[in-house]
Amino acid sequence: MRILLHTCCAPCLIVPHRLLTERGYEVTAFFYNPNIHPFREYRERYFAVVDYCAEADIDLRAGPYEMERFLSEVSSRVDARCERCFELRLSSAAAEARRLGIGEFTTTLLVSPYQDQAAVRAAGESAAVEHGVLFLAEDMTGGYRESVEVSRGRGMYRQGYCGCVYSEKERYQRGDPPRR
Repeated sequence: MRILLHTCCAPCLIVPHRLLTERGYEVTAFFYNPNIHPFREYRERYFAVVDYCAEADIDLRAGPYEMERFLSEVSSRVDARCERCFELRLSSAAAEARRLGIGEFTTTLLVSPYQDQAAVRAAGESAAVEHGVLFLAEDMTGGYRESVEVSRGRGMYRQGYCGCVYSEKERYQRGDPPRR
């Protein structure tokens, strides 16, 4: 059994990878995250995934960094940006699964309690229909704490916000203008 695992970051890869391999899946990780901003942050997350996949012997594929595509898709619909972001990333993951001949995919977004799980599942299910593959829509948020503990113990890069410029602003802006 093969499955493509859309991967948002290395810490969130830990538990889904373990759960899937325990079930007998051969996992291929797929890093496609045009939402991550700035590029320095994208590089940090990407290379943390590269390092973890090398250590854990996980096959890794990566899509292009299409920041401009992400921004053009969400800038006119900022209130619905997360849903559109999930749709973009999971559609690309489903297309990659089909291209590789892998009949099933899922995402590490399902481990984070900070993501809208219903929206992630809806985007995954829609992408599955669009690309003719299956979507494993399992709530893995119960493994979030384990992901945090293991990633901290390994000294793995951990980010402070979801990834996009909008989430960065929400996470760090404490006033307007900023305060010291």
